[in-house]
Amino acid sequence: MANAGLQLLGFTLAFLGFIGSIASTVMVEWKASSYAGDNIITAQAMYEGLWRTCVSQSTGQVQCKVYDSLLQLPGIVQGTRGLMLASILLSFISILVETVGMRCTTCMADNPEQKDKVALTGGVIFIIAGLLALVGTSWYGNRIAKDFYNPFTPTNSRYEFGSALYVGWGAACLTIIGGAFLCCHCSGGGSGKSPRYPPSRSAGQPGKDYV
Repeated sequence: MANAGLQLLGFTLAFLGFIGSIASTVMVEWKASSYAGDNIITAQAMYEGLWRTCVSQSTGQVQCKVYDSLLQLPGIVQGTRGLMLASILLSFISILVETVGMRCTTCMADNPEQKDKVALTGGVIFIIAGLLALVGTSWYGNRIAKDFYNPFTPTNSRYEFGSALYVGWGAACLTIIGGAFLCCHCSGGGSGKSPRYPPSRSAGQPGKDYV
């Protein structure tokens, strides 16, 4: 039962990471306008995401605009889109795999060894999905930091990390940790095997005579 509990904990963490990756991908606050420096107009705040840009006025009005052309997007946006979507797709596949491989389900209940192998496969896919999300968010964040510290970047064109990046980093970590728990559960998989007993010595040994 301890291994089954660890398996369920890993699946829960990875599932939360899957939800967080979706939320991070659709959020617009991947980078937010910076207020560092002098002569910055704070009447509006600008946000940029993977799918659209938004401007928030001091009056509370928000205007958003979807990117017009995919081919005109910077390579960093296109690459991060691909990494995040690939992470979400792999996480979804892993959820389906774990539905079969987890011990709390009845699928393949008559073959526990194969069931553990399926669960291990799902855990590995979760780890790969988490790494893809981590690479995508870190790549995007690194570009924001480079542009921010670039002396040739105009002060009113500098951006800082948005909330979507932090959500993405947290989701990636949860997915990787959950997948690792699922793999650790299967690494010690002798719990489902029946114990072996030494052969019985009740039968008479050759060479012994009984009176």
